[in-house]
Amino acid sequence: MTNLDEMEYNGLLDLEGAELCGDLEERNPPISLPNQSSDGALLAVDIGGTLIKLVYFEGNEEVKSHGRATGGQLTFVKFQTSRLDECLEFIRSKRLLYGRGLDTGSTSMNVKIKATGGGAFKFADVFKEKLGVSLDKLDEMDTVVTGANFLLKKISNESFTCMHGKRTPVVVNQQNLFPYLLVNIGSGVSMIKVMGNRKFERVTGTHIGGGTMFGLAKLLTGCTRYDDFLQLSQQGDNLVLDLIVKDICGELVCQKQGLSASTLASSFGKVLSSRRKLSDYKAEDLATTLLSAFTYNIAQVSFLVASLLRLKRVYFGGSYIRGHASTMDNISYAIDFWSKGQMHAIFLRHEGFLGALGALLSNLNLKNDDMIFEDSKESEFNNDSSYADGGKLTTELSEDSVFPYLLVNIGSGVSMIEVIGKGKFERIIGTHLGGGTILGLARLLTGYDDFLDLSQRGDNLTVDLTVGDIYGEHGYPKIGLPATTTASSFGKVTSNKLSDYRAEDFAAALLNAFTYNIGQISYFVAKLSGLKRIFFRGTYICGHAKTMDKISRALKYWSKGEVQTTFLCHEGFMGTLGAFWSYENMGIHDLAANDFIKEVLLSAPYMIGKAQKNESSLEEEVKRLSQNNVELRAELERLKQENIELKSALSKLQINNKSL
Repeated sequence: MTNLDEMEYNGLLDLEGAELCGDLEERNPPISLPNQSSDGALLAVDIGGTLIKLVYFEGNEEVKSHGRATGGQLTFVKFQTSRLDECLEFIRSKRLLYGRGLDTGSTSMNVKIKATGGGAFKFADVFKEKLGVSLDKLDEMDTVVTGANFLLKKISNESFTCMHGKRTPVVVNQQNLFPYLLVNIGSGVSMIKVMGNRKFERVTGTHIGGGTMFGLAKLLTGCTRYDDFLQLSQQGDNLVLDLIVKDICGELVCQKQGLSASTLASSFGKVLSSRRKLSDYKAEDLATTLLSAFTYNIAQVSFLVASLLRLKRVYFGGSYIRGHASTMDNISYAIDFWSKGQMHAIFLRHEGFLGALGALLSNLNLKNDDMIFEDSKESEFNNDSSYADGGKLTTELSEDSVFPYLLVNIGSGVSMIEVIGKGKFERIIGTHLGGGTILGLARLLTGYDDFLDLSQRGDNLTVDLTVGDIYGEHGYPKIGLPATTTASSFGKVTSNKLSDYRAEDFAAALLNAFTYNIGQISYFVAKLSGLKRIFFRGTYICGHAKTMDKISRALKYWSKGEVQTTFLCHEGFMGTLGAFWSYENMGIHDLAANDFIKEVLLSAPYMIGKAQKNESSLEEEVKRLSQNNVELRAELERLKQENIELKSALSKLQINNKSL
């Protein structure tokens, strides 16, 4: 029998001939390694906040080469992180720590397991105590990129597109693989520009990810497993809670403006007007609404980042995709929508195992393969700059200097308009996660209407997952993320009982999540359009100090002070002011209703709800609009007459003044 003292635990991987095997339609199919020695033990783990992912090699006994067993397959298994003991027992029972025929009773060898993810630090002592093994900790970004590159370079039929539930394999051109954007959806979302086997940068991320969806799903639907939430989302109708464009302006006006009536305007936007309580909504409708809200947002941020980096290929990975058809459909449709068909979302069969697979690949014989690690770094879209006078703008705005600028209108949703001069503007993009989303979710979670006051008294850290919660007090210094950085909004939620949390903490977390998201998207849009000045307006700002502070902080963080952030004193009355100033010299020229509609309406992808869409027939809608038109014309005539009378009175006053 082989002596463990003389045996090196980790063998070297031989990837020659690697291919998918078994049923290719199943989740995470095994990968055959026909030339791999079966004598050594190969195991790697990725320990995340929600899941533990294992990749290990199962040898094939009957195939011999020069008297040694060769061939076998890589197998992929996952466990709930909360059930760590089950994972440890699986490793023990499958004898994954030792090679074929070795004596597991000896403890003289210092066995190490390749490990990545925040839990590799958090649970290292548990592995040592219960399995007698050490964790060889590897950087998470390194392993995720290495795993993705391996799958794209070595495994045929690994990648695919998904539209309307149909998967279409993507043939990867090995000569044109790089660069690409890798969007890894975990509890939060990391976006990595991959430029080669040994060169990549984490360019940005968003705290609104899988942890946000699942955290809110626990609270709103009572789900305790993410897979249950996904299944529930297949049965719901988002139009019960979501506000769409037709709800704002009617179907005929939508058609006239070239807008889709089914365009999503504000996720959870109907909650405010309905006055229904959480218990009045079906769990499946809430689940469907949550899934669409956050998958669209992830896709939008991904599109903006890819556009900034001039990348056409966007690959999506991460354990929160789960091969789920609706998740992939939403992301694909949104990417196609915003890019006007110029960009495609590409998915991976082993999307949740990139980190674990990359950790396993650290066993490669580096002399025979080029898949080796390289240090990552945080990339910025611009050079450092700063505000004068501690962040306050010192330049007064004049009519000549104000244009061009980005106007961000925060209503139920958010609309972003490039203004280049008087009466010259173009709506660029919008987001469905706006004031309606914040207050709609606040109504469901807290039952209170005084949201802003409530948020002032709350602590978001009771429900938000920080970088420090994952990596410890030093944060993630390799890519410049301090421990206090929010990694996943609502990612710390463990209970599905609202009563276990304070309403004010929910309010603080909602304000934190969505104001930072609006700030991030606003910066990306301004950067793409070459604009360095952003004005914020809208009734949902309400002159609230904390709201403005968080938006300002977000802009300053992502732009490094490059973009000027300005709030308007009458932010909630800009539409009314615009109508007022259309009375040119007290003469009514045009109420500019069409331009106003173009300015305030939002833009997000389609909605798939099944609710009754027509509350009145087309004929009734025509009659209603015709009557409105008659009333408006009458009002116009009245105002014209009033204008004539005012001018006459003004003339008399001028004559009297002259006579005096």
